[in-house]
Amino acid sequence: MTATHTRTSAGGRRGRQRPTAHPPRHGRGRSARRLGHLAHFGLFGLPSLALYACIVLIPIGISVYYSLTNRNPFNPPTQWVGARNYQNLATDPDFWKVLTNTIVITIFVTAASNVIGLAIAVLLDRRGWLYNALRGVFFTPVVLSGVVVSVIWQAILTDDGLLNSTLRGLGISDPPGWLSDPDLALYTLSWIVTWQMAGFCVVVYLAGLQGVPHELYEAAAMDGAGPVARFRSVTWPLLAPSVTINTVMLLISTFKIYDQVQVITNGGPGDGTTSTIAFDVIQTGLVGNRIGVSSAIAVVMLVFVAIVSTVVLQLLQRREVKA
Repeated sequence: MTATHTRTSAGGRRGRQRPTAHPPRHGRGRSARRLGHLAHFGLFGLPSLALYACIVLIPIGISVYYSLTNRNPFNPPTQWVGARNYQNLATDPDFWKVLTNTIVITIFVTAASNVIGLAIAVLLDRRGWLYNALRGVFFTPVVLSGVVVSVIWQAILTDDGLLNSTLRGLGISDPPGWLSDPDLALYTLSWIVTWQMAGFCVVVYLAGLQGVPHELYEAAAMDGAGPVARFRSVTWPLLAPSVTINTVMLLISTFKIYDQVQVITNGGPGDGTTSTIAFDVIQTGLVGNRIGVSSAIAVVMLVFVAIVSTVVLQLLQRREVKA
């Protein structure tokens, strides 16, 4: 009996033996998932990245390289000059004049487009077919080519154009030279760009206004707030994201303005009165054939726009958080 019990106990122990432990498969599962994610990224992301590199990154790299040379396609060979092009720009009064013109146009267009766009958006924040039609009318200049807009306004604002002819008909014998007067040409050009870009601000502000809950207006009205107080305490804080979008987009697009300058004033009147950085890049590189210098100007423009837009974006996003 003892032997039987012993065999039974041994058999029970053998029957209760734990199966051999296998290493956990979590590591292999994670590796498989990572490979799957990489495969999906390669399938969908790499073509876009390759296209972006070909269109944006590689041209920027080539421009940076050319900016460090004296490249001139009609005066080979190309030689390495280092930072000489940048040093020459730092002491070139014409470059600083062009930069000042660009900054003036950018500030004017950004501020005026936001103010005009917001005012029109507040007036159009109504229901009805008429207001819907007016929204389309105000947005039409945005979808027009800069060249088309420039040709239209040039016909209106030249010395013998529609506006001055009308003023002469009203008895003003010597109307202003909107495009020929060096003191007015830069601001006339800024107004034309503002007229074209204000419609974009209208659409963005309208979207922001329609996202403001009406309950907030009703609560403010119950507290005795008038229209101005409601706008200041309710509408304006909630439009912070719209202000950010409009300001950053206008800063970037206006700083690169070229079409209007080329068609309307060609950098004049006079010597560079309305020249901008983008216009100077084209003139220096394609007309003057100084590819190295024009590339340096383009790199300066890129860095300047990147820094300014980043700083402005950070400041406006902080305002959004506070609002």
